[in-house]
Amino acid sequence: MKKTEMRNPKTTHIDRMSTAEMLSVIQEENYNAVKAVGECLDVIGKAVDAVTVAMRNGGRLIYVGAGTSGRLGVLDASEACPTYGVPEGTVLGVMAGGVEALYRAGEVEEDSSEYAIRDIKAINLVPSDCVVGISAAGGAEYVLAAVGYAKELGCTTIGLTCNAS
Repeated sequence: MKKTEMRNPKTTHIDRMSTAEMLSVIQEENYNAVKAVGECLDVIGKAVDAVTVAMRNGGRLIYVGAGTSGRLGVLDASEACPTYGVPEGTVLGVMAGGVEALYRAGEVEEDSSEYAIRDIKAINLVPSDCVVGISAAGGAEYVLAAVGYAKELGCTTIGLTCNAS
């Protein structure tokens, strides 16, 4: 089982912790997340460079995700225009389950390669695009299928996960 799918032993009895204990555990896990990112800066830099090349060549940045991590990709995409001044449509978020899944879990869609291919085709993917598949555990079928299809088209593809393997 992937680490992101397991119960954190430090929070097994979070409901019985004092507020101070709870906040301390949460803060410790926040530090662990920051350290994990720090350990991956070389790989993250390569991903940023790949996105930059794709966008300089007229491609779009397209996040494809499922679950909470997919929602965060859609949120990031929605901020690209106002925060970075990129033209509308340059950064897109494609979510398993569509807009409705921003408000409710799309479990069926997350496990469907057919939905992924349908959704990625609907945005008229072209080889100059860069597709970033976002899956916390790294195995969401929707994300894997979308990234696989993008790769077949010749797009730059990047995987974003919280698990090392």
